[in-house]
Amino acid sequence: MKTIGLIGGMSWEGTATYYRIINETVQKELGGYNSAKIILNSVNFAEIETCRSQGDWDKAGQIISEAAVSLEKAGADFILIASNTMHKVVPMIQPHISLPILHIAKATLMTLKEKNIKKVGLMATKYTLTHDFYKNILTDGGIEVLIPREEEIELANNIIYKELCLGKIKDASRGIYQRIIDGLDMGGAQGIIFGCAEIGLLISQKYVRLPVFDSTVIHATIAAKEAMKD
Repeated sequence: MKTIGLIGGMSWEGTATYYRIINETVQKELGGYNSAKIILNSVNFAEIETCRSQGDWDKAGQIISEAAVSLEKAGADFILIASNTMHKVVPMIQPHISLPILHIAKATLMTLKEKNIKKVGLMATKYTLTHDFYKNILTDGGIEVLIPREEEIELANNIIYKELCLGKIKDASRGIYQRIIDGLDMGGAQGIIFGCAEIGLLISQKYVRLPVFDSTVIHATIAAKEAMKD
């Protein structure tokens, strides 16, 4: 089995979801007491968020690059970043390591194409929604991407950072997400991407009419399958 180098901590709640899904996938596939071989470097989310809020992506990239280098030295076979937003710094990381990085947007694109989705709504942090690093991979792959209105982006982003990343789950916030998703549905979306690891803590398929594509579930499952390849 290959060893997964997992960069986590952004937030730790989202990283815990990754750890659970990866190990559930391995156990389901291999049975018995089998579990994944994972080396985890969990960064301090407060440092990362300070960099992001100040627009200092170079510093954020340096922190994640150092984590990736440490995982390569520890014996990882490939890198998994447990955060949609921090895939923005993948181009900064790759020159420092020889390991492949399993990109979350590419994994999500592959799943969308398998389901013949042509137009999708994206729910994510404001960083992921207002920067192109994630959306461009989808659009270059032939997927039209719809995003919430500006005021909805701020509202959804505040719920992620002021509630979900702090372990707070509120019914009222779930209702807000449902209304935003309904708007994307009315705009012609054929499915909804949960493009943030914490969104799945608040809302799931049972609350949404359209098919849900939780990028965390997709990413973690594909990572587990990659680790089990001969």
